[in-house]
Amino acid sequence: MSAVPPLSDRAKQLIPKARIVSFARWEGDLPPEAIARLQAADDAGRFLDDDDLEAIFDLSQGANWQNLERQSLLLAGRLRDTAAEIVAEAREQVLESFPGITEPGGGLHPKFRADACWRDFWHFLRCITYGTVGDRDDYLSQDGLHHMNLLYCELRVPLPAMIFGIQMLQQSATDRCSTEYEQSSLTRCARPLREALLAFKEGL
Repeated sequence: MSAVPPLSDRAKQLIPKARIVSFARWEGDLPPEAIARLQAADDAGRFLDDDDLEAIFDLSQGANWQNLERQSLLLAGRLRDTAAEIVAEAREQVLESFPGITEPGGGLHPKFRADACWRDFWHFLRCITYGTVGDRDDYLSQDGLHHMNLLYCELRVPLPAMIFGIQMLQQSATDRCSTEYEQSSLTRCARPLREALLAFKEGL
C-alpha cells in the first residue's frame, strides 16, 4: 500500500482555518451554556451525544430563549446514530454517478483521497445536525467556508462530486425522518451547505 504523501505547507496552514461552523448568530437566542455544549462538540469534531441534546433542550425552555422543539433534537440524535449508513449510501451514489473517480486519473485516486472525501461527508452530516438542533440554517462561518474553498483548491478536491454527495446525504437522511416537520427542518439545514459549495470557485 502506497504511503500518503505529506500535505503542502499551504494546506497545513489552511486546515485549522477551514472550520465551517459558527454559532455566533445564535447568541441571545439560546443560553450560553447551550451554545457552549454545541461549541464543545464542534471543537472536538463530534456529534452531540444524548447528554448534550437533553441539556440543550432543557436549557432552551426558559422564557427568554428560543424554545427548541424536542423533534429537532430527536432528529439530530437519529442522524447521529445512522451516520455510518447515511454516509455509506451517499458514497455508493457518488461512485455510481461518477464512474472511474476512484481509478487512476480520477479525482478521488489514490485511496487516501477517497477516504478524505468520505470523512468530509461524515463531517458535513455532523454540521447539518447542529443546524437541526435549533431548526436553523445560520450555522455556517463565511470565513471558514472561504478557507475551505482555498483548501479544496489546494488539494484539488473534485467539487462536483462533493456537491452531489451533500445532495445524497440529504436524500439518505430524509429517509430517516419520521415527520413532515423533520423533513422540512433537514431540508432547511442542509440547503446552505450545498449552496456554499456551489459557490466555491476553482483555481484560487
